[in-house]
Amino acid sequence: MSRSITLGHYLPGTSLIHRLNPRVKILALIIILILLFNLNTYSGLTGFFFLAMALIASTKVPFRYFVRGIRPIIYIIVFALVIYLFFTKGGVVLFRIGFVTVESEGVREGFFVIIRLISLVLFSLMVTLTTTPLSLTYGISYFLKPFRYIGLPTEEVAMIMAVALRFIPTLMEESQRLMRAQVARGADFGSGSIFRKAKSLIPLIVPLFVSAFRRADELALAMEARGYRLGAKRTRMYEDLIAPIDWAVLAIVLALLSITLAFNL
Repeated sequence: MSRSITLGHYLPGTSLIHRLNPRVKILALIIILILLFNLNTYSGLTGFFFLAMALIASTKVPFRYFVRGIRPIIYIIVFALVIYLFFTKGGVVLFRIGFVTVESEGVREGFFVIIRLISLVLFSLMVTLTTTPLSLTYGISYFLKPFRYIGLPTEEVAMIMAVALRFIPTLMEESQRLMRAQVARGADFGSGSIFRKAKSLIPLIVPLFVSAFRRADELALAMEARGYRLGAKRTRMYEDLIAPIDWAVLAIVLALLSITLAFNL
């Protein structure tokens, strides 16, 4: 189970995307997500999908990590496709069973939504897989700074988000270990109906929560031992400057946004 989860993992590398400033990557991701939600044509959406594939190849991150990142949303993809196929009408009737029909407009809209959803996941994974949790924390806290004026503890919020992101694979590994231990004692997690499978997972909940609280307590003690204090001003060992290549990437992303809005792609 843990091996199928890529959220929270960081894979070191020397590609251009790895070297980009985390603030630039987060801002570029936000702009690209806005772009994907504003695309109205197959040509524009397909272009961004192939752009995602090209960028993935440039990172030299094994493609299997991106496939694993898509797996958790397979049920959402299938559900969305079924809804569009059977409930969106228009165009040529492609398939008919009694009063139920599948029409060309439903197929077009269904695959359009699926390509958009997969593109969203691929671009998001590209950022998380090529950025360390600490850099993500810094980038998120930088964009949350304006909220300090309304009393939001931005540094603490960013730290919570980074710790949660980092602990996802850790907790999944822990659940895998607990599941193997239960199977060795005769537990059966693979047979029966979906309700029986869900019920069989109940014995895992208590030890998993105990393990999670124990790890959280150990992390809190380690942070306090290293001088972490709530409300204290954070400093960085290395100055995080925005390089010319970062400005160039931002300019390209903004140009893509302008072209998309101008030509209504």
